[in-house]
Amino acid sequence: MKLPFALPFAGLLLSIALGPLLFPKLWHAHYGKIAAAWSAAALASIAWLAGGSVMLAAFVHAMLGEYLSFIVLLFALYTVAGGILVSGDIRGTPWNNAAILALGTAMASIVGTTGAAMILIRPLIRANVSRRYNVHVMIFFIILVANVGGALSPLGDPPLFIGFLNGVDFFWTTRNLWIQTAIVAGLLLAMFVAFDLWRFRSEPIDGRIEPAEPVRIRGLVNFVLIAAVIGCILLSASWRPGVAVDILGTRLELQNLLRDGLLVAIALLSLWWTQDEHREANGFTWEPIREVAILFAGIFTAIIPVLAMLDAGRNGAFAWLLTAVTDRGGTPHEVAYFWYTGVMSAFLDNAPTYLLFFKLAGGDARELMGELAGTLAAISMGAVYMGALTYIGNAPNFMVAAIAAEGGIRMPSFFGYLLRAGAILVPLFLLLTFLPVAPVLKLH
Repeated sequence: MKLPFALPFAGLLLSIALGPLLFPKLWHAHYGKIAAAWSAAALASIAWLAGGSVMLAAFVHAMLGEYLSFIVLLFALYTVAGGILVSGDIRGTPWNNAAILALGTAMASIVGTTGAAMILIRPLIRANVSRRYNVHVMIFFIILVANVGGALSPLGDPPLFIGFLNGVDFFWTTRNLWIQTAIVAGLLLAMFVAFDLWRFRSEPIDGRIEPAEPVRIRGLVNFVLIAAVIGCILLSASWRPGVAVDILGTRLELQNLLRDGLLVAIALLSLWWTQDEHREANGFTWEPIREVAILFAGIFTAIIPVLAMLDAGRNGAFAWLLTAVTDRGGTPHEVAYFWYTGVMSAFLDNAPTYLLFFKLAGGDARELMGELAGTLAAISMGAVYMGALTYIGNAPNFMVAAIAAEGGIRMPSFFGYLLRAGAILVPLFLLLTFLPVAPVLKLH
């Protein structure tokens, strides 16, 4: 395949970036049709080049082999977390905001970036909606809670879950990335406090209302269900009966099918056991997860030709990329893996991008956790951390931005967010690249 076959994917990404900015009413009314059109164009190009059977097999693999587990986990965490109501009056002060961000960052690797974001975003919006300057609070929330905080487990962030599905040990990132994650998160929190203090002091005093109702947490049964989600993930890692179903070349293993079925059942139990008024008070709607499900179905489909070009290695259209991340002897450049994975994650979504570079690095989980541990760490950090650079870099980013907009926060456009997030994060990534403390990335 040649570069023109990547045009539907590029068109979809441009539509996601520019549609809400240039044609907001048209986009929100028809984004599903637009995503479907670009997906159909990608599939048609595959059928024209390789035939209908190859196209169908590739589509089935993308949907059942990669997208299904990805969206089922997001759906379960979104539904369960949406039943947890944090009520009461919280003042949007710098220290309260920082506490919520720190709590969410710590929670993200346990209940997932989606789960942590859905639990805390609405209380944070209510605390800050009356403030004159509140957009930066949401931006730091997306960076910390919806991305960086999820770097320590497969539950934390979708790309790490993709790695887990491909054989990476559940606790590998916990053991190998905790120092880097603590440094990045700590610096981000310090930056946030300094900036929020400056903004808060310039606001009128009469906008600061003392709390009237104590903070309460309701829907506690959903914490049990989140524990059940974690149990399902661990079960699928430890129980491997060797039974599978083959659908057009895509092997669906029994433990993964059981896990996905149990996750759906857990989400349904949350809907059954959680009082409706809790979700209503949360402002819970299905639109954010619906938008994510539709757009990412399009992304996983339209990216098929791009992945095929990358799989061709030095004989494909992206041979330059393989050359960029390895030397002539095949030794990986870890810094290059970090930056290429990260930058592409920001614009291609970090879950398929992680898979792309995971395969580019050989795809052998045992080797990547062993002698190539630095390469796997670089790929993991790049995908998780730099997924925060755009709204499409990570699925929860979209949901947080949509919920914040529904809650009265004037969120920036795609490019407006990119500029703000880039100004915050790029200096930290440069620091991480050259960090002398417990370095993971080796300069070549």
